[in-house]
Amino acid sequence: MCLVAVTTTMGRFRVTTTRLLVLCALLAVVSTRYCVVSFQQVYDRPGRNNNNAFFLRTTSAATTATASTTTPSLSFTSSKQVTGSPILLQSALADGDADNNDDPSSAEAEPTSTPADHPYEYDLAVIGAGPVGVQAALLAASTAHKKVILIDAPRASGQLLNTQTNEDLSIGGPTGLFSKALRDAAKRIKVPTLRGMGLREDSIWNEITGVCVDLASFNAKDCRRQLEYAGVTLVEGYAEFEDGKGSHTLVVSPDNDGSSSKGETSVVTTDKVLIATGSRPFQPADIPFDGVRVFDSDSINGLKFLPKSVVITGSGIVAIEFAKIFSNLGCEDVTLLIRDNSPKNALMKIGLDKDIAATLVADIIRSGIKIQRACEVDQIEVPTAAGSSTSTTTPGKNSFLTPLKITLKAKGGTECRPANCVQEIKADAYIAAVGRIANTEKLNLPAANIEMDEYGGIKVDSKLRAVGPVDGNVYGAGDVLGRPFLASTGVAQGVATVRNMFPMDMPFMKDSITADVSCSIEDEKEGRCMKVEDELLSMAAACDPTSLVANPFAFPVGVWSSPEAAYYGLSMSQAKEMGIDAGEGISLYAECLRGLVFSPNGLLKLVFQKSTGRIVGVHICGEDACELIHYGMELVKTKRTVTDVASSLFSAVTYHEMYQIAAKSCMDPKAARKRRVEAGRALSKRRRNSSQMS
Repeated sequence: MCLVAVTTTMGRFRVTTTRLLVLCALLAVVSTRYCVVSFQQVYDRPGRNNNNAFFLRTTSAATTATASTTTPSLSFTSSKQVTGSPILLQSALADGDADNNDDPSSAEAEPTSTPADHPYEYDLAVIGAGPVGVQAALLAASTAHKKVILIDAPRASGQLLNTQTNEDLSIGGPTGLFSKALRDAAKRIKVPTLRGMGLREDSIWNEITGVCVDLASFNAKDCRRQLEYAGVTLVEGYAEFEDGKGSHTLVVSPDNDGSSSKGETSVVTTDKVLIATGSRPFQPADIPFDGVRVFDSDSINGLKFLPKSVVITGSGIVAIEFAKIFSNLGCEDVTLLIRDNSPKNALMKIGLDKDIAATLVADIIRSGIKIQRACEVDQIEVPTAAGSSTSTTTPGKNSFLTPLKITLKAKGGTECRPANCVQEIKADAYIAAVGRIANTEKLNLPAANIEMDEYGGIKVDSKLRAVGPVDGNVYGAGDVLGRPFLASTGVAQGVATVRNMFPMDMPFMKDSITADVSCSIEDEKEGRCMKVEDELLSMAAACDPTSLVANPFAFPVGVWSSPEAAYYGLSMSQAKEMGIDAGEGISLYAECLRGLVFSPNGLLKLVFQKSTGRIVGVHICGEDACELIHYGMELVKTKRTVTDVASSLFSAVTYHEMYQIAAKSCMDPKAARKRRVEAGRALSKRRRNSSQMS
């Protein structure tokens, strides 16, 4: 300001250079003081969870309490640390406040959490730092203003641990984080091309795993950043309830085998407890899992080489995802073992529509993946240690493995397979993806009087409160409650538990469980009311396990295969079972311009009530299906009709145009069928030409 000295004439008044400089200096002082006051007011305004102010504290109640109860052998990584925070600017500018006050007790006069009405160290202890635990901890700390401790056991998280940096890559990530990262790597890295260039197998695999580690590391660092900003105390260790101390005391140790001495453990007292320890794969007793050649769906994270042949047991979402992933990574021989006689029927049992299941199976077969039906593993012969590891020949050449010998038997194992069926398969690696069970066996739940079901899952009431504890202070969320074993539903349960523990006002949010989605007068006049379906929709936000499993409108389902598959609402068979006279309309990906050019394989289906045109289900198989399904979910929830969708204007060259094509198919099925036949013929011709050229 005022860098050039001038003599200014303003009407009759002459302002000399000296007077102008003095005036500028006064303005600068006033404006600086005003900015400091305004900045201080922004961060001290009522109702704000001033977590940033914690960066100015060198001591806190949490840090003091932790230091008094822990030993150097157990690292309590508090997010409340004095670091290079931009909030230090506030301290430098503000005069006479926290900067000049060296009394720690005075610094604690402005707590970041609401005063506790209990004698415990923490308001909430969250056991498990997956997506459920992290999101619940963030909500309780940042919105409910509670003092929260998050207990993470990195080495129990599917081996997602960077051994070079000792970084926990699984924090905040779903169980399927590795498979999603591997799927992304398969899209970005063309293994056949690298092999054609003569690259060694270990070099190719290092490139693939490097992409996976980068993706997981980005997610882990972001989660840690959010936890630090919210003021959540992060602890690494295994937690369990202490014998004889009820449900408010947890013991945290660096291992989970009971070998820790008393001096290595730490005690945490808390008012509320949220158990979100997730699940682990079910391991059949007769399979010799070793984490080297024989894996389950979690230990596959520790795979150290790129196999050329893989055998996968399972017909569910996870098995199909891994089959497609390894096929896309250039595995020459991928085999699926299923107990059902029909892979299509197996997929329909997990909720997929018959046409979506058929499309997915057709793509699996087209990819060269083999399917062995009505069978299971009898035994696996694992090579000796010498033949189990890779042995590099000359530089630039591939490495070779002595293959596993996998003997098959008929479903149920009561009889041998027919003579014309495959009896034995040789493969580099084996994966079992045959279901999951709750991770609760190491928590010492009986000490807190917590009841469990036959599978080890925690029994809860409609508020997700554990059944058994006298004080009713223990809650569960996610896979520890059983099906559906999805990260999305688990996070919703975690949020619900925090809202049940600490009632809070959240802007623009109603109590979604009791939200009014009943029939309006207009809907009733138009005949769009369906009592059973409307009742299910009104309960769609209920997060207890019983409601989630029984309600087809509770959540969308995505299969992250390639192509993707997703669905929400009713299938034709479900609609028929509920007494709905339903119809369906189909659009092929090849019928819209973007699909025809970029990804012609796949379809989108709308299920609707014939009398009203109201859409009750959406099913998709194809590129971006897991993204497209959410628009379909809103169509069902808002009771939109096929006429509404057919008359809507969609942006050109998008996959969403298929919704309009499918809606028009509902209105004129005969003409739509003819169009699909012609589109299918053109697509078949295109495939034949492509195969001939290759």
